[in-house]
Amino acid sequence: MREPAPNCRRCPRLVSLRREIRRAHPEHHAAPVHVFGPADAALLVIGLAPGLYGANATGRPFTGDDAGGLLYATLHAHGFCNAPRSEGPGDGLVLQDCRITNAVKCLPPDNRPVAAEINTCNRFLADEVKQASVLVTLGGVAHKATVRALGLRQADHRFGHGATYDLPSGHRLIASYHCSRYNRNTRRLTPAMLDEVFARARAAVDAVRDLSSTASGAS
Repeated sequence: MREPAPNCRRCPRLVSLRREIRRAHPEHHAAPVHVFGPADAALLVIGLAPGLYGANATGRPFTGDDAGGLLYATLHAHGFCNAPRSEGPGDGLVLQDCRITNAVKCLPPDNRPVAAEINTCNRFLADEVKQASVLVTLGGVAHKATVRALGLRQADHRFGHGATYDLPSGHRLIASYHCSRYNRNTRRLTPAMLDEVFARARAAVDAVRDLSSTASGAS
């Protein structure tokens, strides 16, 4: 699976911001953030991009900020990780049949990547989605990037919270509003709404594993 190099220079705007962050916060990761979780996981969760004090600081997706607090607690509730909190490398957190990535691997200015940056990182996302069976997209940008990575028409796979698609590739694609602080404060997304999305993901993953076990037993 391809991953961007630590000194990736494909997106000049993001490279410039990384340099600024390293000067201001030398303790930060301030580099592309790689996918987190086992390579053979059935579930892949796709977010937007690293946050300044989240993954950009810690080097782990959705770690160090409020969005990750809700996400990991929800994953734990549905058996996708061994602890309800992610603090950073060395904390003992293990994902179980789940991987987490972002549509854009580096911190974008104002948390808003431009189309060229999303498209440049799409080659990495295309590799990651091939490994999974169930895909959960967090937010419209992540959803569109995932549809593009799968080579599908956007018009046939529109974003909406709870929208679910069974794809010709065999993937199940489930969309959710992003678990950002803003969405939670405005009640656009509640913990119960995110919990329902991951309940669906859990059922889909279990169905995949049951089918795989049945096929193995028959052979």
